Amino acid sequence: FSFISYHKLYAMVFAIDEINQNENLLPNIALGFSIYDTCNVVLKATEGTMWMVTGTEEIIPNYNCQKHSPLAAVIGGAYSSNSIQIARLLGRYHYPQISYASTVGQLSDKNEFPSFFRTAPSDEFQSVGLARLVKHFGWTWVGLLAEDRDYGQQGIQLVKEEILRGGGCIAFFESFPTVYSKKIIEHVVSVIKKSVSNAIVVFASDFSLTPLVEEIARQNITGKVWISSESWTISTLFSKKDQLRSLAGTIGLTIQESEIPGFKEYLFTARPIKFPNDIFIKEFWEEIFGCKWPTVSSNVATQNDLNQATKVCTGEEKLNETDHTFLAVAPFTYNVYTAVYTVAHALHDMHACKPGEGPFDNKTCANIEDFEPWQLLHYVKYVNFTTREGFKVFFDENGNPPAAYDIINWQVMPDNKLKHVKVGSLDFRRSKGQNIIINESAIIWNGRHTQVPHSVCSESCTPGYRKAVRPGQPVCCFDCVPCSSGEISNQTDAAECMKCPDYYWSNERQDECIPRTTEFLSYEEPMGAALVAISIAWAVISTTVLCIFIKYKNTPIVKANNRDLSYLLLIALLLCFLSSLIFIGQPKVVTCMLRQTVFGIIFALCVSCVLAKTILVVIAFNATKPNSNLKKWVGNKLPNGIVFICTAIQVIICIAWLTISSPFPEENIKSKNGVIILECNEGSTAAFWCVLGYMGLLAIVSFIVAFLARNLPDSFNETQFITFSMVVFVSVWLAFIPAYLSTRGKYMVAVEIFAILASSAGLLGFIFFPKCYIIVLKPDMNTKEYLMGKDNVKYRNHKLLSYKVQNFPNFSISFHKLDF
Repeated sequence: FSFISYHKLYAMVFAIDEINQNENLLPNIALGFSIYDTCNVVLKATEGTMWMVTGTEEIIPNYNCQKHSPLAAVIGGAYSSNSIQIARLLGRYHYPQISYASTVGQLSDKNEFPSFFRTAPSDEFQSVGLARLVKHFGWTWVGLLAEDRDYGQQGIQLVKEEILRGGGCIAFFESFPTVYSKKIIEHVVSVIKKSVSNAIVVFASDFSLTPLVEEIARQNITGKVWISSESWTISTLFSKKDQLRSLAGTIGLTIQESEIPGFKEYLFTARPIKFPNDIFIKEFWEEIFGCKWPTVSSNVATQNDLNQATKVCTGEEKLNETDHTFLAVAPFTYNVYTAVYTVAHALHDMHACKPGEGPFDNKTCANIEDFEPWQLLHYVKYVNFTTREGFKVFFDENGNPPAAYDIINWQVMPDNKLKHVKVGSLDFRRSKGQNIIINESAIIWNGRHTQVPHSVCSESCTPGYRKAVRPGQPVCCFDCVPCSSGEISNQTDAAECMKCPDYYWSNERQDECIPRTTEFLSYEEPMGAALVAISIAWAVISTTVLCIFIKYKNTPIVKANNRDLSYLLLIALLLCFLSSLIFIGQPKVVTCMLRQTVFGIIFALCVSCVLAKTILVVIAFNATKPNSNLKKWVGNKLPNGIVFICTAIQVIICIAWLTISSPFPEENIKSKNGVIILECNEGSTAAFWCVLGYMGLLAIVSFIVAFLARNLPDSFNETQFITFSMVVFVSVWLAFIPAYLSTRGKYMVAVEIFAILASSAGLLGFIFFPKCYIIVLKPDMNTKEYLMGKDNVKYRNHKLLSYKVQNFPNFSISFHKLDF
């Protein structure tokens, strides 16, 4: 016995009685009713519809045999599959049909169902609502189950579309029949068990869902979140302990219900004697009070046994003394109530029509005692009234009412009884961002968890990562890939990483752009300070050597090495060491222009002096030969000319460089991640390499000349030292090229400073340190006698060389090699 159906039946009777007693609604007109049970069978629903249309149980299509009290409208049916068939028939005859529970979206098609209306929201709203529930709780990997009939299939398709539109994915999609099939049920349950999805939307009626729930309970599937359609959200069919173990925590939608004023008191007055024509009331009485009506029997013993074994119904039992759920607010009951009032208001509006102001041809009105179905249909379309509870009742262009749902959570009480707890609402009359309200703290999930269960294919990507969809899988199945350097993602599940602006860079977590750090070789940092100290130290050493040479300028060793060139070379080396200081510090326009040009010119001067020294030695020895034409080149003019010309060429190259494309400071953001390198752009790269190339050319020429003259016999001959110095010089700058090209930022500058210091130190050390050693520590070697060879035997025990005395350039004394 269906208490819910019987409850709705009484709601219809109560509404009709209330309307008939209302002097303001349909005054002097009484409503009657006939009730037909579809038994949830389409064929029976069709048969009952034809009975109502023809007015007799003998079906005569296209004929109305009712002579009195024309059929106004049909309230029902409950299930959408029945309503679809009923609506097709009633639509042909234009009879208004108002369903209180049929929600399938197909019925909104006015071309197919022109006379269908409903007081329950369309499944289109319900499907959108279920998808919004899924999205609200962050479930992106969702399973879908639906019964294999119009209600389930159409509803679940809309849910699927909404979930996909909202960025979610479908883990599985299964259907099950309304008629039990063990094979299909077991298949569906195996899919549920294998899936990692914890959120499953079930679009079905409670009676068709029963076999599936029993199998789920039998296999003890727990931990899932079941999202229920309104057809089974507040069902009482699943109250067994093992079923509740699986279904506890279910969350779903139910159409907002309201208590009908005075209805409960009306139910209390129900008695079999009051409704003698009610064929259901005696069965209802037995079910609700647990008694049996006595039956007429000739067997007295049997009658006595009945009286002793069971409680006998008297008809005097009181409903207000029982706590049966029949007395509670039942689903769709209020919809039945408003459906009856909708018909009454439409009839009232038709009855209130004034002749000459009617909506039909020639502004005529319909006759309330003899009207056509299509005339009442017109008024039903435009009905608009407010109930005593303050709810507005009207239909949109598709025959649908305003949609509002309660969100229900299944909670198992300590006594193992199921309680449907309202935890929120979904009202489509509100704006989109405010139409769903949920009290999450009031929800008890399966297993009594207080946290929302996860249902995702892949865990969310935290800020700093982006989603990379796995090939061949839905978009919800992805890997989290760190953002590339210079890119960030500052939100969860970012599809793409955002590139930082030019002067910003990503932090370590890749979730925020921070200003880039600036980099240049500064005086304050250890490397810069160390290079400054080394530069100054070598500059001091150069100055010291220069002072030594000036102080001992009249000694033979200083005079024999061309004092003027030595002074000039020492001053040039001093400037070389100091020029490295220009490379340290933040690059500016002036420093960028001076760095390479000053360095190039000073080094050209150094190498020119070395070249001049070397050539002078060669010329001096060759000039001593008889009849030599080189005597005229001996003196200061030739070395000075060499130094001037060689240096002038470098000066011209540098002037051209500065004129055509001079170096300038720039902010380099490409060479090093997260750093703005403050550096000097060389302007013309070709000019830079020309400066270095020319300097290298001078060094190679000096090296070749010195190498060829290394064995010339003279104590004054310093070509051996020049050869070593040029080897160091060339080696340093050859090593500089790959090192310079492979470094960036301040390290590139440090490499060049090191090359300057190393090559300058090589020149200073190999050319001047041996002479300073003799001048300072071996003064006895710094004499004419020693240089002329008189005391040479005590210092050289392996060979004697020929010497040239500077004061007598035209006279030479040769000593052949002797062994001692």
